[in-house]
Order: sequence, then structure tokens, then C-alpha cells
Amino acid sequence: MGVPKEPGPQTARPVLSAANFELPVSGDRRRGNAEVVSVEMKAAAAGSDPETPPPFWRQAGAEVLGTFFLTLGGAGVEVAATLFPDRIDRTVKAAVPAGVVAAMIYSLGDISGAHLNPAVTTAFAVRRAFAWGRVPIYWVAQVSGALFAALTLRALFGRVAFDGASVVHITAWRGAIIEALVTALLVVVILNTAHKHSLIGTEAALAVGATLLVCHLLAGEFTSASLNPARSLGPAIVAGHFEHLWVFIVGPFVGAAVGIGVTTVLRPRPNLDEARAAGGG
Repeated sequence: MGVPKEPGPQTARPVLSAANFELPVSGDRRRGNAEVVSVEMKAAAAGSDPETPPPFWRQAGAEVLGTFFLTLGGAGVEVAATLFPDRIDRTVKAAVPAGVVAAMIYSLGDISGAHLNPAVTTAFAVRRAFAWGRVPIYWVAQVSGALFAALTLRALFGRVAFDGASVVHITAWRGAIIEALVTALLVVVILNTAHKHSLIGTEAALAVGATLLVCHLLAGEFTSASLNPARSLGPAIVAGHFEHLWVFIVGPFVGAAVGIGVTTVLRPRPNLDEARAAGGG
């Protein structure tokens, strides 16, 4: 029998596998899979990349800016449709917010995750891909952006179409169900594309934008297709128009809960990709 050789230094970086996300472990020797995942997940869920963390004020600012343009487009096209009824049809009303959201994901997604929607922020937090402590700040930023957009529309066009406020054209409970259904579809797409963030990257904007377009085409004639409590709250507050506002708050949050449930069945545990997408990685 020969003398056993001393094991040489490892040249390959160890890879997580256990329930784990099959991600290479960076750093010094193995500290245990759970510990490495915890450190990196917390960094991403806090809204930062471990190497170059974006300041939180910049993330909040990106949410204000993104939701401002989303509401300016979505509510603005409703104002334009009232002023020029023969020129703006349902397709245009659907395409404008879908296009704006896609553009915001491309341009701001690496800063804040481009949630632009309290229901989406909550969905990421429930999935443990985003820190709960940051949720209220994101909500405030999103509603603030929507308020600024509604104020801009009021300054430009006066009291037209309740400043683009969301309106229910059917019974309220039916409207709430429709809002929940289309929001569930949107959240399923957002969470599942986020789960493959390293593969898809900002191309998720195409999937999310296309989903929004379909949702607006399906639901627009019934509920204005808000899918977003912030987008509905901003114009409602500026216009003082609170009739059926609960439909556009309860409906999207219920839909988000359904979307989370569906995604959890398909993908029981979040991965690092999901956390990075949620936090702007």
C-alpha cells in the first residue's frame, strides 16, 4: 500500500446544492450552505448587490419616478380619451401603461426592482425576497409618485375625467373580482420571471408589459384595469373621487395573494435571483 497523498488545494469554487439554488459560493472557505445563502439573500432582499449596494434613497426615488410616469400615462390617457373621444380607443388605453411599465423595468429595474405597485412589493415581501422593513417606504414612494402625476394632470387640463381616476363600469363586487383576477395573472408573471432573473434579466420587461397589455384589454371596459392601488389612489385623492375606490385596493391585494399562492405551488422557495430582481440587482 502506498502512502496516502495529501489533498491538494481546491481549485473549483464550491457550489450550493442542498435545497439550494445551485449558486457558486463566493468568499473564503465553506461557511455552510445555509449561512452563505442567508447572507446573500439578506443583501439582495435589502435591495442591494453585495458588491455595489444602491442607496435606499435612490431606490425610493426610482419608485416615485416610475410610478409617476406609470400614473401619468395610465391616468393621462383616460383624460385624453375624454378630451378626444374619437381618437383614443381601448387598444391605446391598454398600450400606454403597458409600454410605460416595460420602459420603467428596462430603465429603473436595476435600481429599485421597478415594483411601481404596492401589491407587487407586498408579493415580493411575502415570498421573503424583499425586506418587510422596506415595504412601507416603497408604498409611500409609489403613492407619492401617483399623487404627483395626478397633480400634474390637474394643472395641465383642469377637472377632466376625475384626473384619470379608476372607474367601475359594472357592479362593485364584480369589478373587485375582475381586478383580483387580472392582478393575479400579473403577479404570477412577475414572480416567475423574477425567479429566473439571471437568465432573463431586463427582458422580463417584455413579459410584464405584454401581460399588462392583455390585462387592460380584458378588463379595461369593466374596471379601467388598474391592477395597482397606488395608480388608483393618486388621482382619487386629487379629484376627491372615492366612489368604489375600495375595488381598486382590495381587488389587487386579493389578486396578489392568489398570485403568491399559485407561485408558491410552482416554486415553493424563493431563490437568490428572485431577491435580486426584487431589490434591483
